[in-house]
Amino acid sequence: MPEAYTIAAEARERAGKGAARATRRAGRVPAVIYGNKETPVMISLDPVDLQQQLRQPGFFAHIFEVKVNGDAHRVLARDVQYDPVTDRPLHVDFMRFSASTRINIDVAVQFINEEESPGLKMGGVLNVVRHEIELICSPETIPEHLTVDLSGLEMGDSVHISDIALPEGVQPTITDRDFTVATIAAPTMLTVEDEEAEAGEGEEGEGTEGEATESADGEKKAESAEGGEKADSE
Repeated sequence: MPEAYTIAAEARERAGKGAARATRRAGRVPAVIYGNKETPVMISLDPVDLQQQLRQPGFFAHIFEVKVNGDAHRVLARDVQYDPVTDRPLHVDFMRFSASTRINIDVAVQFINEEESPGLKMGGVLNVVRHEIELICSPETIPEHLTVDLSGLEMGDSVHISDIALPEGVQPTITDRDFTVATIAAPTMLTVEDEEAEAGEGEEGEGTEGEATESADGEKKAESAEGGEKADSE
C-alpha cells in the first residue's frame, strides 16, 4: 500500500464562486472533497502547504490524507485550477475512493543503469518515446514510477511495455499492441571528418564554377573586340 501524504485543511461553510473568492481574499485556497457516494466537503488549504505538495513529482499519483475537523479523508487529487497570470493555485478537487475504485493515471518512467548499456557506451543515444505511461489500477496500487533497466542494451535495441514489470492488478490502458517506450538510437550528427570532407568538396565546386564563368566572360569580350575591329575597317 503506498504511503499517504498528510495535508491539513479547514472546513468551509458555503460553496459557490462568491465563497471561493472570499476564501482567497483570506489568504487560503478553496478545495472540495467529493466522490464515493458521500456528501461533498468544502475545505480550504494553506497555500504554502499546497505549493510544497505541488512541487513533489507525481502530485496526481499520490494518495492524500486530508485532515479536517478531526476527520481524515483518504483521497486523490484530480484537478488543480491555476491563475492564468500568476500561476497560483485557485482551486483543488480531491476524490474519495474505495477498494473497488479503478482509475486512469499517468506514471513517470525512470531509466537506470545507463552506464551498463553497450549501445550507449559506443555513442548511441537514448531516445525516450514515452516519458509517462497511462495505467489502469486501484489507487492503492499506483506505482511511484516505472523502472526501465538499460543494462546490456545494444545499438538499435528497443524497450517495449512488455519489458517493464508492472505491479499486480496494474495494466496499461493500451492493450492491443506492445508499444515502444524507448530505443537506443545511432547518433545522427556528422563526424568532424565528414563535415571537413563536405566543406572541401563545396570549395572545389565553387572554384571550378568561377573559372568556367571567367573563361566564358573572356571569350565574349574577345568576340566583342573582334566585332568592333571589323566595324571600324568597314
